[in-house]
Amino acid sequence: MITRREWVALTLLAVSFGLLYEPVLVRLVRDWWTDDNYSHGFLIIPLALYLAWERRARIAALPVKPAALGLGVVAGSLAILVAGSLGAEMFLTRVSLIGTLAGIVIFLWGWARLRMLIFPLGVLLLMIPIPAIVFNQIAFPLQLLASRFGEAALNAATIPVLREGNVIVLANTTLEVAEACSGIRSLVSLLTLGIVLGYFFERRLPVRFLLALSTIPVAIVANGTRVAATGIAAHYYGAGAAEGVLHTFSGWLVFVVSFMLLFAIQRMFAVLLPHRPRASAAEASAA
Repeated sequence: MITRREWVALTLLAVSFGLLYEPVLVRLVRDWWTDDNYSHGFLIIPLALYLAWERRARIAALPVKPAALGLGVVAGSLAILVAGSLGAEMFLTRVSLIGTLAGIVIFLWGWARLRMLIFPLGVLLLMIPIPAIVFNQIAFPLQLLASRFGEAALNAATIPVLREGNVIVLANTTLEVAEACSGIRSLVSLLTLGIVLGYFFERRLPVRFLLALSTIPVAIVANGTRVAATGIAAHYYGAGAAEGVLHTFSGWLVFVVSFMLLFAIQRMFAVLLPHRPRASAAEASAA
């Protein structure tokens, strides 16, 4: 049971944390609001809070062993915050936020409780936008991959097509696989869903990892299929089929289908890699 004095201390700590990271948090929320690639960020904090709350009984059962090293972790995280602020590197300032939270847990409650909270804290990394230099290195190859997939599908459908980089030229229109159509948006969102799906439906760490890893080919195939379908629709119905409401709706439809496919992969893992509980000591000796 937390005493009144501890509540006061935690409240002061929360207020100090909010004041210190207020510019970082405001900018982060603004990015979620304006960048569709990271709009899922609004769901990450409630998810992390739920994961921490779900572990409350196990956390309460652990001994409280404050460690002074936590102050060192906080100091290091604050140094990263300063470096990121001076260098206008938002990724560093945002990562420092999670490091500061980890240091506070260590300082107030000890390493055992940090280990129990490591997954909820790790989930918070999913809310942080990828640095632009890394994003561009991922997005452009995905654009080319989706373009090639679309070209192959259009050729298979006997539709005349010419591809120049990420531009698909049809007889009656030209389609550009832009950065927004690279599939990185669905990849980031599907990766988040894959981690959550693995957490709730799988207890084995290797299977969770495989499920998260499978989101990559699922996102690539799904986005390539969308590009191909857009090209086929544009060939038969004109450029309007690749724009406006139909284009937006196709994105949502592909994402729903991708999630269903991801769920099917999870069920496949459950069938092909069934969980076998360890035999008890008595059963082992009898065998």
